[in-house]
Amino acid sequence: MMECRESRAMDRGGHVQTYEPTEKTRVTRIPDRGKYDAETVHAILDEGFVCHVGFVADGQPFVIPTLYARVGEEILFHGSAASRMLREVSEGVAVCLTVTLVDGIVLARSAFHHSMNYRSVVALGTALPVTSEEEKMSAMHAFTERIVAGRWKDVRIPTSQELRATTVLRLPLSEVSAKIRTGAPKDEEADYALPVWAGVIPLLQVHALPIPDPKLPANIPVPRYAVGYSRKLAR
Repeated sequence: MMECRESRAMDRGGHVQTYEPTEKTRVTRIPDRGKYDAETVHAILDEGFVCHVGFVADGQPFVIPTLYARVGEEILFHGSAASRMLREVSEGVAVCLTVTLVDGIVLARSAFHHSMNYRSVVALGTALPVTSEEEKMSAMHAFTERIVAGRWKDVRIPTSQELRATTVLRLPLSEVSAKIRTGAPKDEEADYALPVWAGVIPLLQVHALPIPDPKLPANIPVPRYAVGYSRKLAR
């Protein structure tokens, strides 16, 4: 699928402000949780780093987890050139890429109304292969910096052989929507009188102390981006 500009509302500077919902991306189950503004979609994508790519090959559905990075109005994901998922997707099959961040467990007074607080993004389309060595190197830089900001300057960059062994795909953000749940449990009115604790257990993603490679020389210090790692810093 080529970039579909009519499904995106742009500002005067040519930046996307809103992704116009389509029949496939419009949130119909609890529609007030649907979000279509670029700011919300970008924020969710930038905080996450693992996506699930769904596709159908030979009539069999597959959903494969992989790392990704958002660069502008595209999602980049990559892997071994021998990967079945990347080989199938690069041949132009339709994909559904999803990202989910879980923020809390919602405990209601009834079992039926238990829920999760979450932020999610669904993007639909056809992923396009990145072919040139220069573009692949730029993509590898993006993957590294989006996951651990500051890392690229410290490491050996990929060789031409390593780039040839890597498939990089880019999915344009044309058909995309977000869905978010926040706040307290929503019980039936009669259940609020039940003597049952209800509320939210917040879930936070935190990092622990970095664990050095056993083969690492003792005189190499832990970099600041590893000690103070944060997804907010990695955007």
